[in-house]
Amino acid sequence: MSGSIKPSSLLLKLKSNLFTIGFFIPAFLYLFSFFVIIVVFLLKFSFSGNVPLLHLLSVDEFKAALWRSFWFMGVGTPLQLVVGLLLALLIQQSFKGVGMVRSLFMIPIAIPALVTAIIIDLLFSYPLGPINDLLLGRHAFFPQIVSLPVNWSGSEFLSLGLAILGKTWRDMPISMLILLAGLHSIELEQYEAAKTMGARSWQQFKYLTLPLLTPAILTILILRSIENWKEFVFPFVLAPAYPLLGVLIERLYHVEQNPALAASVALGLVILIALTTLIFTTITKMVRKYLVRV
Repeated sequence: MSGSIKPSSLLLKLKSNLFTIGFFIPAFLYLFSFFVIIVVFLLKFSFSGNVPLLHLLSVDEFKAALWRSFWFMGVGTPLQLVVGLLLALLIQQSFKGVGMVRSLFMIPIAIPALVTAIIIDLLFSYPLGPINDLLLGRHAFFPQIVSLPVNWSGSEFLSLGLAILGKTWRDMPISMLILLAGLHSIELEQYEAAKTMGARSWQQFKYLTLPLLTPAILTILILRSIENWKEFVFPFVLAPAYPLLGVLIERLYHVEQNPALAASVALGLVILIALTTLIFTTITKMVRKYLVRV
């Protein structure tokens, strides 16, 4: 059959890639074995406690943390994508000092997440903090906006909002670099052809840039959604009174000494990450088909 692969050609391909395969197999075995061990122990602990995985939704702590984690992921992931795309479009252009601008945009990722979270916590501290000083009009160069200091950590909306902004600022370079690589892979001839056909800048972006950036966008959606689902540092420091799933797992395991319930929550988190990955993959493919067809 013409469509079948001959054994001889398959053997030749394997022989020509023996060096790559030799490096790949140990890494694959290590990662796969580690994954299997984690899943086995999670299942073991999850179904050995008083609250198995199937009854997690009856636990008030889990439901509250799940809701907060959903919004943290649902707001933070698109925000990181949009910010990364805007910055990638900016530094893609050729202008004087673009190298310096790119270097400045890389600074956040060089700062440890814990350091960033602590700095934000100090800036927005209550009642005496730099941001509250500005809002209260204690500096001549800034008008007074509020009459009382804002208790940022005492509000679920404000504290989790600070955690989302901190996470977005710190991880923004990752999204920016992935999208920048995707933009550089688009040939300039395609834009020139679109211009000759009368396509405006918005039409070029919608029907050319976005479809060709789909692989990069999908990569960001998957990686950033996983990171946001399991985020620990920023919510732990900036919103300790309103735990997300990652913070709840640590609290159940270390503070409440309940490893079975912590394993059940962790297994539920793994399932949520898998479902989110599947949903984002499906939606991205549908959007690309629509843009290409239109």
